[in-house]
Amino acid sequence: MPSSSRRLAASSSGVHLLSCPRVIAGLVSSAALSPRDLVIDFGAGPGAITAPLARTGSRVLAVERDPRFVRGLQRRFADTTQVSVVHDDLRTVRLPHRAFTVVANIPFAVSSPLLRRLLTPATGGFARGELVVEWGLAKRLTAAVPRDLESAWWSTRFDMTLRRRVPASCFTPAPRVDAAHLAIRRSTMDKRTAAVLWAVLSAAYTRPSAPARTALNHVVPRRLAHRTLGDRRVREVTADQWARLARLLAEDRSVVPPPLPRSVR
Repeated sequence: MPSSSRRLAASSSGVHLLSCPRVIAGLVSSAALSPRDLVIDFGAGPGAITAPLARTGSRVLAVERDPRFVRGLQRRFADTTQVSVVHDDLRTVRLPHRAFTVVANIPFAVSSPLLRRLLTPATGGFARGELVVEWGLAKRLTAAVPRDLESAWWSTRFDMTLRRRVPASCFTPAPRVDAAHLAIRRSTMDKRTAAVLWAVLSAAYTRPSAPARTALNHVVPRRLAHRTLGDRRVREVTADQWARLARLLAEDRSVVPPPLPRSVR
């Protein structure tokens, strides 16, 4: 890595540049990109991930907030037609309407805001991702049992896999904790099922310590709740079980779910 990039990383709050070629190659390889794909590198920095993404032939959006990195990216990819450098904040940049993939080393400080933008909307263009995130966050997201409403909403609609641990020594400067390569794939769920799912989860997580069938008493027929969730408390139900319950309810055409709130549409 050029010394100027090392100095910039050291002086930029929350920036830990990924510097292990093996990890970068693993991210790009796992994405299985083709020239038909649109891929975003959020927090592109000096372009360590952007460059191998460009070599796949995909259309690449390199999103970067720091003007010094932006200038470097513009120089580096001036002659690479499929790379567009976007000077913007990943928390506010407009996301594409068409299907897109994210392959990126996400700054730890803004991981949660970006994940909310990608995973919370019931519809949207985000289809899959190969992300480097903080190890503890990856462990929480891939747990079989969600810890709260937001985690449940995400993990019932996306398949999330912790592919490998990424040691802190793979970054410049090294963070205080290890990171992880997290793979995300959108699962198949229609709008009706998503609306049912949100109604179920919203009711359940108002009483996370209660038996699930009790918390859902006014939302799900008691017999169906008992058949799918048994005697488990809300905080013990797995993401797969929540998704199965929602699909069974959605199959009943007499069930009319309330509209999704604006915050998750």
